[in-house]
Amino acid sequence: MALVSRHWFPLVECDDAFLKSAPFRYVQSVETTAPSERIWEVITGYDLLHWVPVWTGLRWGSPPLGVGTERAVTLAVVLTVRERFYRWVEGKRFSFSGLEASLPGLRNVAEDWVIESTPSGSRLTWTLAVGARPWAVPLIWLGGPVIRALQRRVLRTIRVHMKN
Repeated sequence: MALVSRHWFPLVECDDAFLKSAPFRYVQSVETTAPSERIWEVITGYDLLHWVPVWTGLRWGSPPLGVGTERAVTLAVVLTVRERFYRWVEGKRFSFSGLEASLPGLRNVAEDWVIESTPSGSRLTWTLAVGARPWAVPLIWLGGPVIRALQRRVLRTIRVHMKN
């Protein structure tokens, strides 16, 4: 199924090298008593919008979910990014690269979500890597605290959701 939206601005696809070397990297973790299988079920589910208010739109491509799957995610009704998964390790990790964005300014976007078992449950680590067009670099830099705060809020929401 093709994911369709308004006008798109192309992004440069990226991989693990970009995740490690991006000009803007945001890494946050959360620990929960939930088992890793439950975390995986939640972060790959179709109902993320019901409990994560930052994501105001989510549309997955056709199942099965895995490498090559595309989805479109809308953040705070403002920015939609179409993404393609380049890694899918069932129950443990997924990574994707942005393909297109609904707003100009971004050059690259990649994310890596890793679930690790811990003695008391599991840890979820989310890495967000961003590259910007030269004119947008100051905007991303200034937005860094907001991006970090939103990322922490999403992870806290996941932890709270795991208790239900």
